[in-house]
Amino acid sequence: MAESFELWKMPESKEMVMLAGWHQWADAGAVSSGLPQYLIDLMRADPIGTLNPDGFYIFQVPGTHDLVRPMVRFEEGYPKSLETPQNDFFYAGDSQKGVVIFIGEEPHLDIERYVAALLSVAKKLGVKRIVGLGGVYGDLPYDKERMVSANYSLPRLKEEINQLAVNLSDYRGGASIGSFVCRRAGDKGMEYVGLYGFVPSYDLSPMGQMGSVIRLENDYMAWFGVMRRVDYMLKLHLDLTDLEERSRHLVKMMDAKVEEIEGEAPQLGLRDRIKEISADFKEKPFIPLDDVWENELRRLMDKFDDGDEVDPPEDSQAKP
Repeated sequence: MAESFELWKMPESKEMVMLAGWHQWADAGAVSSGLPQYLIDLMRADPIGTLNPDGFYIFQVPGTHDLVRPMVRFEEGYPKSLETPQNDFFYAGDSQKGVVIFIGEEPHLDIERYVAALLSVAKKLGVKRIVGLGGVYGDLPYDKERMVSANYSLPRLKEEINQLAVNLSDYRGGASIGSFVCRRAGDKGMEYVGLYGFVPSYDLSPMGQMGSVIRLENDYMAWFGVMRRVDYMLKLHLDLTDLEERSRHLVKMMDAKVEEIEGEAPQLGLRDRIKEISADFKEKPFIPLDDVWENELRRLMDKFDDGDEVDPPEDSQAKP
């Protein structure tokens, strides 16, 4: 059997972190698969290695035709391409700060060996912390800041993660790949934080539209909410203005979609349903302390620019 992983580049940074995502079960809004690819493009990350697929994937399931089979493309009888599951590592950074981005396919088999290989790569690269990305569908308003759920591998991380305006997970049920990595990382004393963005999904079946579900396939607002926390936690200093703009555009698109459905099928009462969801929804905004200070400094500078006097703090005023 082949080695579990290959690394053809060994980048060296004073501090190394890893962001990990998968084409997986918990991939609502493509938070786990689309967001890592977006970051690879944004950061112009270079490929540095891969997990070998040997033994992790089923070739076929009887009665399902091509559900899990690799995709092949022939031209005049010659196999031009064969698409097998990919589990690849990318790197961006410098001598001070390095970011490894992993994007993979959730394995069908031998999960213990798969996760052991992933953690071995992290150790070999000197990764200090792994952040796993995931998405979960939920009944929530599309125009509000997304909720984010979190888990962590070591008890000492709890206080830090609690400062990210997240809900600490109390989930019980089937494990996602991220949940599995979280536990095994903790067993090895490694830092792992899982962040799951909640993505709006509206089931119209109870309103008479059987089998119809509205979902955000690429929820840029969830991507933005998750990445604001990742950026703050790992001190990456990424420019997230593009994601912020995509989030605003997404809300406008959803506004138009709701209006379209209201016009074509007013009996569904979709707008009223969303208003009801919004009324019961409590936002948990993420306001980093850095932003608080930045806003206060901006306020003070604006006063100076306007020629207004700014009173010094009370305890620094001269005493008579």
